[in-house]
Amino acid sequence: MLLGAFLLLPAMATAQQFTLHVEPITVENFPGLQSYAFAQYEGKWILLGGRTDGLHKRQANSSFDEAGQNKQITVVDIQKQKVWTASVASLSPSIQEQLLSSNMEFYQADSFLYLVGGYGYSRTKATHITHPVLSAVHLPSLVSHVVNGQSITQDFRQISDTNFAVTGGYLNVLNGVYHLTGGHRFDGRYNPMGHASYTQTYTNADRKFILEDDGNAITVNFLPEDYDPNAFHRRDYNVVPQVFPSGDEGLIAFSGVFQPQADLPYLDAVIIDSSSYKLSSNFSQYYQQYHCAHIPLYSDDNKAMHTLFLGGIAQYYDSAGTLVRDDDVPFTKGVSRVTLDQSGQLKEYTLGIQLPGYLGASSEFIPDVNLPEYANGVIKYDALQGDTVPLGYMVGGIQSMEKNIFFINTGIESNANATLYRVSLVKGISSGFERLNNQSIDGLSLQVYPNPSAGKCKLFFIPEEGEHSIVRIRDLQGKEIYKGQFLGHLGKQEIDLDCSFIRGEQVVILEVESGDKLGRMKLILRP
Repeated sequence: MLLGAFLLLPAMATAQQFTLHVEPITVENFPGLQSYAFAQYEGKWILLGGRTDGLHKRQANSSFDEAGQNKQITVVDIQKQKVWTASVASLSPSIQEQLLSSNMEFYQADSFLYLVGGYGYSRTKATHITHPVLSAVHLPSLVSHVVNGQSITQDFRQISDTNFAVTGGYLNVLNGVYHLTGGHRFDGRYNPMGHASYTQTYTNADRKFILEDDGNAITVNFLPEDYDPNAFHRRDYNVVPQVFPSGDEGLIAFSGVFQPQADLPYLDAVIIDSSSYKLSSNFSQYYQQYHCAHIPLYSDDNKAMHTLFLGGIAQYYDSAGTLVRDDDVPFTKGVSRVTLDQSGQLKEYTLGIQLPGYLGASSEFIPDVNLPEYANGVIKYDALQGDTVPLGYMVGGIQSMEKNIFFINTGIESNANATLYRVSLVKGISSGFERLNNQSIDGLSLQVYPNPSAGKCKLFFIPEEGEHSIVRIRDLQGKEIYKGQFLGHLGKQEIDLDCSFIRGEQVVILEVESGDKLGRMKLILRP
């Protein structure tokens, strides 16, 4: 059943023009889920784990409680809009408890789905744990058994290893090697009030292993991990398969939380290939910093890799073309794109549009089974035929009633979304709504805070090495109303600006010039 008018979400790729058509639909008996795992087999979706409630509560005695656990396995035929379910109660305690957890890492290898870790309440341990296990799910038999109401106990196998005690990371495969990237081990009752009711240890690593599975025995051989607290001290983010301009496959870990010295998201990204990794240089991702539905597309004609992000949670959001910072890190309605271009540079774009609510956090994008894809699931943009191409669905996630609910959350301010959003690509249409996040590509990583400002604010940027920097303020007609020169030094610059001499409420343009680089952004001044 249609839920009102569709949305047109504009986007314009490098030397390519397209929009996204997003249409909300409902499927009878489809459950609201968030932070779950999924697979596809012969046109059917398989949904496991996660939670049926919204954002975790602040009350320590009810956060991640048993009432919100997803206690069933769901199989969906989206074409026929049919839903089947099976309880996990018949499974062994260890397998059952992992399936009752949230934020498992998962990866589908042909007819098997592999589940790693996950956080939730364990009745056998009488506490909350991160499960130190890897489970293998045989999808053909599971789908058949769920659809036909038969026993599912033989469809799961499990092995244990403390290296698998990870939640909030990602599981991918590069050239036959599994990468368990980032995440953390969290044991004990979650408590946002700061009391010592839990232990938390980030992996700070990209853990690698070889997995062999003959359908009976699962054998895992761990390889040397990439340990780097600067790169991998992050979780609850998006690690997305990529096709690099060279044609090689890889991964990019986008943003994530939390910085060691502040409860704020990272702004950088980690670029990972089969043999190495590196932190992105001169790039800041301001939008969609938490786990959300994402769509990877690669154009071989343009050597451009596009990753689209739908909704979620972020420290920054776009307000009428102005980048606004909110350190409470709110839910967002925005849609953004990060493009890796032919030169290897990352660029971020906000599309200047909004979803019909605060949607997308902890959701997944489930692609159409008929899409032309690379082996790692990246969509072949150049092979998409026709003007309008169905891409898939944004499924589940948290739907929040307001932008900022974390500090008031009692459990009624958000829910697990049961509405599906069908996403199609519409070629050949550009839009004036798209806005380039210049702060991400000017090479200066320009930021200003607070914005809007009552007059006094801080300006942050990274200057060209050894160069003096010039800061200007212009009105919207381009007239210069302030100019200051600052000595250059290595690393991030922090400059106190006092704009109180500018009278009245208005929007001005901040410019920073350093060497051959120029950054601009809007600053809203309010009395």
